[in-house]
Amino acid sequence: MALETSPNGSKPQPYIPACVHLREFTPRALILGTLLGMVFGASSLYLVLKVGLTVSASIPVAVISLGLFRLWSKMGGRDATILENNIVQTAGSAGESIAFGLGVTMPAIMILGFDLEIARVMLVGLLGGLLGILMMIPLRRALIVQQHGELKYPEGTACAEVLKAGADHESRAHANTTDLESSAAQAAPKAVTIFAGFGLGLVYKALMSAFKLWKDTPEKVFGVPLKGGSVSAEISPELLGVGYIIGPRISCIMAAGGVLSYLVLIPLISFFGEGMSTPVAPGTVPIKDMDPNGIRGAYILYIGAGAVAAGGIISLFRSLPVIWHGLRTGLADFGAAAARSRAAAVRTDRDLSMKFVLIGCVVVILGILAARTLEMNIIGALLIVIFGFLFVTVSSRLTGEIGSSSNPISGMTVATLLLTCLIFLVLGKTGGAAYVTALSVGGIVCIAASNGGTTSQDLKTGFLVGATPKFQQIAILIGAAASALVLGPILLALNQTATVYIPATPGLVAPAGAHFGPPETLSGPQFKTDSHQYRAWHKTSNEGGPAGRYLVNDQGTAVYLVDPGINGAHKVRPDGTEVRKFDAPKATLMSYIIKGILDRELPWALVLFGVMISLVLELSGIPSLAFAVGVYLPISSSLPVFAGGVVRWLVDRGLRGRLAHRKLDEAQLAAESDRSPGVLLASGYIAGGAIAGILIAFMAGVLGDLDARITQWATSSNPFFGGPNADALALLPFLALAAFLFLVGREKFFGNNSSKS
Repeated sequence: MALETSPNGSKPQPYIPACVHLREFTPRALILGTLLGMVFGASSLYLVLKVGLTVSASIPVAVISLGLFRLWSKMGGRDATILENNIVQTAGSAGESIAFGLGVTMPAIMILGFDLEIARVMLVGLLGGLLGILMMIPLRRALIVQQHGELKYPEGTACAEVLKAGADHESRAHANTTDLESSAAQAAPKAVTIFAGFGLGLVYKALMSAFKLWKDTPEKVFGVPLKGGSVSAEISPELLGVGYIIGPRISCIMAAGGVLSYLVLIPLISFFGEGMSTPVAPGTVPIKDMDPNGIRGAYILYIGAGAVAAGGIISLFRSLPVIWHGLRTGLADFGAAAARSRAAAVRTDRDLSMKFVLIGCVVVILGILAARTLEMNIIGALLIVIFGFLFVTVSSRLTGEIGSSSNPISGMTVATLLLTCLIFLVLGKTGGAAYVTALSVGGIVCIAASNGGTTSQDLKTGFLVGATPKFQQIAILIGAAASALVLGPILLALNQTATVYIPATPGLVAPAGAHFGPPETLSGPQFKTDSHQYRAWHKTSNEGGPAGRYLVNDQGTAVYLVDPGINGAHKVRPDGTEVRKFDAPKATLMSYIIKGILDRELPWALVLFGVMISLVLELSGIPSLAFAVGVYLPISSSLPVFAGGVVRWLVDRGLRGRLAHRKLDEAQLAAESDRSPGVLLASGYIAGGAIAGILIAFMAGVLGDLDARITQWATSSNPFFGGPNADALALLPFLALAAFLFLVGREKFFGNNSSKS
């Protein structure tokens, strides 16, 4: 890490000193960042609807910003300063977090049988995004500044390294003189290391995911005596890089949670369920007929959600003293004395005032209550405030520990829905309106927590490079608002393009007094065959025909059953053409939670098992939240992070031996390790893998037929993808990627001698 302490060792010094004023909050930086945020938000929305995951957009946006402004300078324009590029990545990062929140929650409305109204989607995205940013502002000093050495914020740190590696001459001329790595002599090796990692990560991910040269998730399923157990790894460069940056301790704790799920709990459930011939709720098929992923979806997710909820609450209580100090500092923003204090504050310590934050939160809450489409009441609004603050804090802290890529926002959303629906149940609020209210609460809190974590990463980047926090906060507010307004229509368009209209059961008629929606027509290709107007009717029972959304004529006779593009079951239209549906796995889980509680069908025992796991870990002195993340996430996500942590441990072990004669303490050794070329290369891995993943997700929607042909060829002809030894062979490229990271970390390549005596 390039941040140094001052000569007296009391305060960290940023790359650009506080006394230096460079171009920063410029119109071109804000516009470019906002546009890139919309693009990355759309790609991320597609990805979360397909597989339930996204990748952090900050680093890809920073890399693109550097490239575009460098091209602009070659064409005669003025190159951007490091602070301008930082504003671009700040404004551009909001789209990905809002896309995740919308994709996780809003499709559940259709699963529950309601319309995916554009006003509702846009309001949830807008209000949640703004609320998360506003609640993070008073926490900046507590989490970013005061816990600088404890909370790594891996993507934020990596993004700062990317920006410093690509800094223009003007920025380098003003760089802090105590930062020896940023001198002109060291700038070239840093840039080479970063962009070598970027290129390698991008090419690796493209060859693996787009061209199917090897399997992206090797898996081993065990038999007797560990029947039901399995291990798998999503061997992507970005997860390897995240593991290297967060280090061996947290990555090992995460992996331990995955081992508990896949090598203890799932085999245990499989062992005791082997002799049962009937399903065990909440499962719908007998346990003996389930594979490991089926057992995870039916049982382990609830255990993981309970563990994440308990770990998050424990983490919040542990952080209360630091949080309270930060809030007290923020509350001191009121009054004339505070105004004079803000005016005297150094540039790198100026936030938006607490008065602005409180007024903004009040406006957001009033907007929530006034939006009739959200079906919100005062109880729901209060829950949004309480859970929003709780999980924005937890998300920001957890992002600092394990990074955005592994931050279990969906687990926090599950916890929000659990508590919200339980309160509704106690108050006797059930039925359709309660479904929509609970989901709106969960959606806004989900987006707030997601955007809070993203904002904290951006503020960490700004802290390292010497940005003005106030300008960053304004930039991400604007970027979030613009992305929220764009992503709503995109979500509806993605749903409509894959919607199928199935002829209804003959003779099915809506009952007298049924509620009908406004007139509408068919969407997509089927409009060409039937352009008549119909009215929507929500059928809640299976009597006379399957439950669902129907289009009826003027006489109330059902003409079509509407099978949505998101989480729909029919993949072939009546004319025989195939449709590529969006599975939205996380939204399906949210709908199960809401119906399970409000219909009194939630498996509370499984949730409490997860709570007990977190309590046992805390009593043993082990941080429960990182472990709970491992329990909740698939082991395929935690094992590559663990691999990166192992590489970092090996690098640090060698570094410790080389510097033994200097008798450094653990903090000094950690600082030396953070300055190694390995961190730079890992940052490039994250950037390259993330950009490749987003591009591949976008192209999959355009070139779906080509992707299917490549997959068919790889399955039949490529032994690294579809052969009997494909799982083992696929590990070879990943091991090579990890070995190169180890060699660079040991300064065998791109060495800068910064840590040599």
